[in-house]
Amino acid sequence: MFVQRRTKRGILASATLAVSALAFTAIPAQAFNVHTVDGVNSNTIKLGITIPLTGSAAPGYSKIPSAMTAYFNYVNDNGGVYGRKISLVVKDDAYLPTLAVAKTNELILKDKVFAVVGALGTANHLAVAKSVNLGRRGIPDLFLNTGFSNFADAKKYPTTFSLFPSYVMEAKIMGQYLKENFAGKKLGLIYQADDFGTDALAGFKQAGTTFDVKVSYASGSQSAQTAAGWVSKLKAAGAEVVVMFGVTTASGAALATSAALGYKAQWILGSVGGDATTLKAVGVPAVVLTGAIGASFLPAPTDLTDEYVKFFQGINTKYNGGAVFDNNVLVAMNTAMMTVQALRAAGANPTRAGLIAALESKGSTFASASFSPINYAKGNHVGYNSYWFGAYNSAGELKPVGGSYSLYTTDSGAGAVVKSASKRPALPLNGLPSN
Repeated sequence: MFVQRRTKRGILASATLAVSALAFTAIPAQAFNVHTVDGVNSNTIKLGITIPLTGSAAPGYSKIPSAMTAYFNYVNDNGGVYGRKISLVVKDDAYLPTLAVAKTNELILKDKVFAVVGALGTANHLAVAKSVNLGRRGIPDLFLNTGFSNFADAKKYPTTFSLFPSYVMEAKIMGQYLKENFAGKKLGLIYQADDFGTDALAGFKQAGTTFDVKVSYASGSQSAQTAAGWVSKLKAAGAEVVVMFGVTTASGAALATSAALGYKAQWILGSVGGDATTLKAVGVPAVVLTGAIGASFLPAPTDLTDEYVKFFQGINTKYNGGAVFDNNVLVAMNTAMMTVQALRAAGANPTRAGLIAALESKGSTFASASFSPINYAKGNHVGYNSYWFGAYNSAGELKPVGGSYSLYTTDSGAGAVVKSASKRPALPLNGLPSN
């Protein structure tokens, strides 16, 4: 009888151990040791980005990774983030969705990055969202270099955080600007025929803007030859004001070709295709760009009265080889500063889930070069929501119309476009976040 009771106890003990073992293995390793989190160890936080270093969109955008790295290196030289240095792994996707998918998978499976930061391109990132599904895998997808409105949908893309105002917002704001300044003029529109352009069309529709002629182009098809066809259609329709809603190489082709063909119109360039340095690099003379109107959510990159611009120019000189400081460099360094604040907000023992929670709870307070507030909150991944308009001078520099930044603010829905004033946080001491 004694032997039988002992056997039952043995069986019970074995069962208890088995259940305990199962329970133990069900707990993620990171709950016990943060150093097992992909991309994080005691010395380093590894981040990743896919961006066109080659291909049709490379001019201008290829400058972004080195500018981000320059700011990260400055932070690393000043103690890093809780003692860890930031490393950025860069992959060339040539602005092709298939490559963006493949390279993002490499970042996650091979390079084992902690988060993806600053990925560029609407079509590219839609393909990544569908095939790689960063949200389902719990991988932070931070500060996209695209204004596609759907990416701010926290239910659909739970780990993705937009930063730029959406293209719907931009088109609504442009529609208001057209109404205020070009009422009665014949209007033309050139737009990229994908979700980027579709977002713009939705915004113009919301604004009640009617174009006399609309010309679409396929991504990657832009050239002097195709631009000649665009200009012929605009000219035939008598368009006096033309909105260019495409990438910079498409803007460059349109401007240069219109000048060559003697077509004179008032050009309004979208934020994506309006970087002056890139436009000049692809062959647009400053005299052709002079008088065109552009939109931006960041200060003009030549505005040395702005504390963020002045600081980032210093970082560019010391850490980025003195590359021409333009809007792409400014965007990149601002994104890097936002990233450092996000990592700090995640704490000394960061996890991916903790990083996402920190952005939702604290992201709206981050210091940023943009005049627009950041709108992050629980369940809300909308970044900026404002634009100002400027005109390009004879040196190809974008200067605020009227001499001061006047913000137009809206949302991606049916909300009105209003003029607003926003007080942004001051630049952190020495440009080093301490949040």
